Amino acid sequence: MNRVDGKIAIVTGGARGLGAASAKRLALAGASVMLTDQREELGNNTVEAIKEAGGEACFMAQDVKDEAQWQAVVQATVERFGGVDILLNNAGIGTGGRIDKMELKDWQHLMAVNMEGVFLGMKHCIPALRQRANKWEGGGAIINISSIMGFIGDVGSTAYCASKGGVRLATKAAALECAKLGFNIRVNSIHPGYMETEGLQSALRVMAGGGGDEARESARQSMIKATPIGRLGKPDDIARGVLFLASDDAAFITGTELVIDGGVLAQ
Repeated sequence: MNRVDGKIAIVTGGARGLGAASAKRLALAGASVMLTDQREELGNNTVEAIKEAGGEACFMAQDVKDEAQWQAVVQATVERFGGVDILLNNAGIGTGGRIDKMELKDWQHLMAVNMEGVFLGMKHCIPALRQRANKWEGGGAIINISSIMGFIGDVGSTAYCASKGGVRLATKAAALECAKLGFNIRVNSIHPGYMETEGLQSALRVMAGGGGDEARESARQSMIKATPIGRLGKPDDIARGVLFLASDDAAFITGTELVIDGGVLAQ
């Protein structure tokens, strides 16, 4: 039996990168997946790739900052697949900038995507998750993607670190609420390290201080050097962790952090 046979998942930011890899992992392990993103063409392409590989998925355009769109996504998932068992709050942005140079509107936009999106996802999915939680040994599962920057700071990343630290602690509080109120929903966070994804270039530009290709490559090499395993992470490294936390293999795990960083935080 596949690890999430019969389960139904919502995956935000699923058009590419960590979200796409996680959606595919979940679908090929037996879940029906509602994949959402603002990138409609990429999202539909990802769904087609999942279907070609033998999984079940569909796509819906979504801005995670919009509460009405969250309500529509949950309703559409329930109507299409019959409920919700897994929420992967993956959508996020990583724009940076010095704290004394950053515009308030840019700070607010990052917080709206990275924190409000997670809040709205949990708010609107918990009622649906509760409806089916007792079907599974491990109950319902919420997985919030944070970052190693939810533990540590870095130059040019104040807003990002604040948002990801907020996701980390919001996860713990939500886990306690769901456990102590008897909802039978587990809530955990995943903290990726330096990842080989499309968003890497944004991080490299911040690290390079606006420099050219040589400066960005130097920044990339510094990321690799900072990772004891000796390479950048791959999207599927995170997807494997998502599948574990979504499955009943993690039935006694809630309110904790799964750090997938090649050893960065162990130093």
